[in-house]
Amino acid sequence: MKLASQPSLTPVEILRALVAIPTVSSFSNLPLLDWVTAFLQPRGWSCRLLRYADEKGVEKANLIARPAPVEDPDRIDLAFLCHTDTVPPAVGWRDPHTLHVADGHANGLGACDVKSALACFLAAVASLPHNALHPGVALLLTADEEIGCKGIERLLAALPALRIRRAIISEPTSLRPAVAGKGYGLARVVVRGREAHSAFPREGISAIAAAAALIPRILAASSVVAHPLFDPPTTTFNVGTITGGTAKNILPGECSFLIEWRAIPNEPTGAIAAQLQQIIRQATEKTPGITAHFELLRDEPGFEPTCDRADASSLADHLSAALHREQTGISFGSEATRVARIAEEVVVLGPGDMRTAHSDRECVPLAELDEWTQTLSALLGGTI
Repeated sequence: MKLASQPSLTPVEILRALVAIPTVSSFSNLPLLDWVTAFLQPRGWSCRLLRYADEKGVEKANLIARPAPVEDPDRIDLAFLCHTDTVPPAVGWRDPHTLHVADGHANGLGACDVKSALACFLAAVASLPHNALHPGVALLLTADEEIGCKGIERLLAALPALRIRRAIISEPTSLRPAVAGKGYGLARVVVRGREAHSAFPREGISAIAAAAALIPRILAASSVVAHPLFDPPTTTFNVGTITGGTAKNILPGECSFLIEWRAIPNEPTGAIAAQLQQIIRQATEKTPGITAHFELLRDEPGFEPTCDRADASSLADHLSAALHREQTGISFGSEATRVARIAEEVVVLGPGDMRTAHSDRECVPLAELDEWTQTLSALLGGTI
């Protein structure tokens, strides 16, 4: 594949090739990384694979690509991050790995989340002479983002000395630079009562009825402080799954459900979990015979610019000016919360709207592909 002889590749052409490579999280992402390596190496880039096998033994890798040798490989001036995996195709989606272009949009699995951003980056690389590229740039491709950001966690563990000055995390934000992101929490609540035959309800205590009374109290919880960059501006809660009972004619002795929350970044870690535990404790104390166990599964902080660095938003300001868009915050999860540990500045940005992702409506506007490619060309060339 002589990609180096095709400098005029458009982002749509590249996106078509990337969408055609299935990278659902349960698959290996190595075929896509091989394609990207074959694209970049003839253009003078060095590509390093950090291989691993996931929990099911599937071979995967993270990739770090740079346009030139550097004195300190643990220091990156401008990192561009994309995750390579996608969610499974929506039920009934007949041809998810074929890119369909119509009505000013490109539709396909991963087209929005986030292969379009990678296509724009590669198109920008192809548009520039190699000697025009900023030598401090690096492309980082990760696996397993859709199942808990496991790839970036492995990358950071493998490179403990890695430090980044500025990082762009690819997610569909409609090209609005996101400078803050909500955190993510998850807990399991197990409510226990006492089983009895449904013909004799006084002999038992329904765990499902107790859980049904408890859940509205949990959903009514909210953060005290609002954050202007988010919509909604406060911490939000959801009970997404509930299970319980053994038979239709038995008062259920146990019921469990999962609570998730998306906390605004200035919520102290642990504060929401403590608030939920108090709500559960107060509710069960008023219901004799009912107990509830709270198991914290995840409690990840959000991110936002720190006030002690005068230049913390410099990249975001430049991107806002170049794209003529206001800065925002994101309520969905991303690798930014992990990268923020080692980066001076993190911006989440990319073409497309997350509200179309994870469905057969997943698409990206062609105009945004062109706009982001042009902006990246200027950024990689050092004119932004």
